[in-house]
Amino acid sequence: MKNILVVGGGGREHAIIMKLAESKHVDKIFCAPGNGGISKYAECFNVSATDVDGIVALAKKIKPDMVVVAPDDPLVLGMVDALQAEGFMTFGPKANAAIIEGSKVFSKELMKKYNIPTAFYEVFTESDKAIDYLKKQNSYPAVIKADGLALGKGVIIAQNEEEAVQAVHDMIDDLKFGKSSARIVIEEYLTGPEVSVLSFTDGKTLVPMISSMDHKRALDGDKGLNTGGMGTVSPNPCYTEEIAKECMEKIFLPTMNAMNAEGRTFEGCLYFGLMITPNGPKVIEYNCRFGDPETQVVLPMLDADLYEIFEAIYNHELDKVDIKWHSGACACVVMASGGYPESYPKGIVMNGFDDRGQTADCFVYHAGTKLGENGEFLTNGGRVIGVTAKGCDLSEALNTAYKGVSRISFDGAHFRKDIGHKALEILS
Repeated sequence: MKNILVVGGGGREHAIIMKLAESKHVDKIFCAPGNGGISKYAECFNVSATDVDGIVALAKKIKPDMVVVAPDDPLVLGMVDALQAEGFMTFGPKANAAIIEGSKVFSKELMKKYNIPTAFYEVFTESDKAIDYLKKQNSYPAVIKADGLALGKGVIIAQNEEEAVQAVHDMIDDLKFGKSSARIVIEEYLTGPEVSVLSFTDGKTLVPMISSMDHKRALDGDKGLNTGGMGTVSPNPCYTEEIAKECMEKIFLPTMNAMNAEGRTFEGCLYFGLMITPNGPKVIEYNCRFGDPETQVVLPMLDADLYEIFEAIYNHELDKVDIKWHSGACACVVMASGGYPESYPKGIVMNGFDDRGQTADCFVYHAGTKLGENGEFLTNGGRVIGVTAKGCDLSEALNTAYKGVSRISFDGAHFRKDIGHKALEILS
């Protein structure tokens, strides 16, 4: 039986841990730093997910059979490289492959070089040149992206010249996202439904996971500020078999092969953020890890042993694993703190859970919780929990998830009441 260390402390990590806990191979799970909900499924250690030396030291102490590095920052920082150098089996790409998310400029240039469909773009390091370009193009909305990681907030969709100029000054001149925005990408605004597709790959074989649809805006009707994601549904009804085939031929396999050709073999979970434009599917972004909250609806649908998949990827034997998916649908509704995605309070008592932080008929994935002195669950983040449910169809999954939401309460709790409505409209 195997012991696993999972690095990270959010809803995605909780989903990975609960899926690994189902494996017949897994005995004990550790997590660093974890959170209140994760602590009911894994032994947690107070080591930051970005502390490469600290995580290596922890791994040497507890001697896990595998270390799963889940978030983007430690992957880009080279945590997998450091762990492998000490002889640990890992899940996640090395730093030279994680750059596919770590640098927007790298990923755009990769797509241009290997003819992978994406939005037209230009790269800038000087604000006056960027502003001249915007004025010359005079095409709005315009998409302005910080080159590096910016906690999912480094993308501005400017509706007019004034907003675009402000975004350029904020990023390049004021370094709003630190060094991440010293270089920026300005790209054309694409239209069409968005689709998230996660994939397992060992660099030789690529297996797309079931598709999902994220809901980024804070308020119902896709209004309000952009967030890390207020809910998800799976599968995404816009992602037809025909489109899936086209993506495999023109995007997924070409990306895997391009990374191999660059000497940057990608091993782990490669995330494709896609837009189904009138001219076919195009890549909006790559991520070098499981998406959050997409993971919370994708992994419950997985009808296979997650540990076996992770081990096969490490051994470059993914082609030997039979990866199946449950029929039906899955839905996740995020309950956030009042004020999110701006400032919000922490430490608010939560009610409606069983002893393990769960509620009937749902998977409750904790993203921002901690345990109080008496063992009670307290809020400790913006997105607090994701209440997830499966069903024979999307309506059933959503009904069950929202019933779960109705049983859980905390002061100021905020959630969207229209998760999955667009998908239901498409299905009807």
